[in-house]
Amino acid sequence: MVFSSLPFLLMFLPLLIIFYFAGRNLRWRNAVLLVFSLVFYAWGEPKWIICMIGAAIVNYFCALGIERTTQPVWKKLILSLGILISLGFLFYFKYFSFFGETAAKLLSLDWNVKKVQLPIGISFYTFQILTYTVDVYRGKVPLQKNFAKLLLYVSCFPQLIAGPIVQYADIASQLSDRHTSMHDFSEGMGRFSIGLAKKVLVANTCGEAAEMLMGNTSQSVLGSWMAALMYAFQIYFDFSAYSDMAIGLGRVFGFSYRENFRYPYVSGSVTEFWRRWHISLGSFFRDYVYIPLGGSRRGNLITIRNIVIVWALT
Repeated sequence: MVFSSLPFLLMFLPLLIIFYFAGRNLRWRNAVLLVFSLVFYAWGEPKWIICMIGAAIVNYFCALGIERTTQPVWKKLILSLGILISLGFLFYFKYFSFFGETAAKLLSLDWNVKKVQLPIGISFYTFQILTYTVDVYRGKVPLQKNFAKLLLYVSCFPQLIAGPIVQYADIASQLSDRHTSMHDFSEGMGRFSIGLAKKVLVANTCGEAAEMLMGNTSQSVLGSWMAALMYAFQIYFDFSAYSDMAIGLGRVFGFSYRENFRYPYVSGSVTEFWRRWHISLGSFFRDYVYIPLGGSRRGNLITIRNIVIVWALT
């Protein structure tokens, strides 16, 4: 299910809003949002919801172990285990087939590598759940003893498919205490509508034009430039649209998500473009990879190494 589909717009979203605001108790609203989020994720591929819940369970118990042990060595081992399992899921589903096929070709092996279906949103929820475990290890956030709240954080449907990547520290308090006013509801639905228009009217139209132009085997130079331009508009407005819709829906239900795009195509340099495009991804790698590796504080050689590692992972 996608935000621009008729089942979502005419059935899923209206029912969610009705049930969500039918109760004033936050426990009720969290329960409704959790159930609808799980239904949203399971709509197209119900079996992969086990993978997402499994990642939440692994990190829930790892954070619990980190909190309860007093030995620094054990804390590091438990954290490493949580990271290894979480990234192991991601690597298997996203890269196993690629590396298997590459190895078979390079070594001339008669190895029929089975295609692994990629669960929707696995990168986003993997990164998000890791921010929780790492921040508990750092002492930045308190342990979340309520598994349902942690699962809601991981599965909350507005930002599950295409981001932005929401760090646990940003919304930890909102899981237990949030309010939605008519102004928030109006502003949120307005932001969602802008994102929907970007997706349906601009991104989809530019995508069709780019596909038609790129399919022309006898393309002129002007036509090639037009195809590149249409593709550039498609990828920006498509991704930006989903971020707008996610931020808008989040506000409807009382969550405050960070901005994910800031006019990247007006950037004057590659560095500025990197800071404006998919901001939440850049922030994630900065806070959880680049800075822990030493950032730019340990000399030019280490700085270059850290930048290369971040770019490779990105």
